[in-house]
Amino acid sequence: MDISARITELAASLIKGPSLFLVDVAVSGNRPPKKVTVVIDGDTGATIEDCASLSRALSAKLDEEGMMPENYVLEVTSPGVDSPLKLKRQYGKHLGRGLKVVLKDKSQLKGKFTGMTGEGIEMECEDKTDKKKKATKKMEIPFDMIDKALVQISFK
Repeated sequence: MDISARITELAASLIKGPSLFLVDVAVSGNRPPKKVTVVIDGDTGATIEDCASLSRALSAKLDEEGMMPENYVLEVTSPGVDSPLKLKRQYGKHLGRGLKVVLKDKSQLKGKFTGMTGEGIEMECEDKTDKKKKATKKMEIPFDMIDKALVQISFK
């Protein structure tokens, strides 16, 4: 098992609370110190204390198992506002917000995220067929067609 897979396994087992979940693990750097970045999220977000708690527990486990023989930097964080949604579970807390969705064919959709189905998301997108009216159309976008989805931050 490679180091990234083992850290993923450890981090997932150490996450406390049913509303928290692991989003990503990345190990970077060819020479010491290696950087281990663990991204967690929650159904209502992840707090600084959630990140700190996992960081302490994971650091102790990594040291105990001797997985990182040299010095390393461990960063446990939550996704930033500019991070794409990677897991289906991340979509729920953004209901009602603006989304920019890049499809696998590289076309883009922007609109309001209005719901989820078992197979995808529902959005109200601007209907560009009638240039005089500001009409919207409801769309269903299957998850398997989505390359990247970004929450659009509104400062209104």
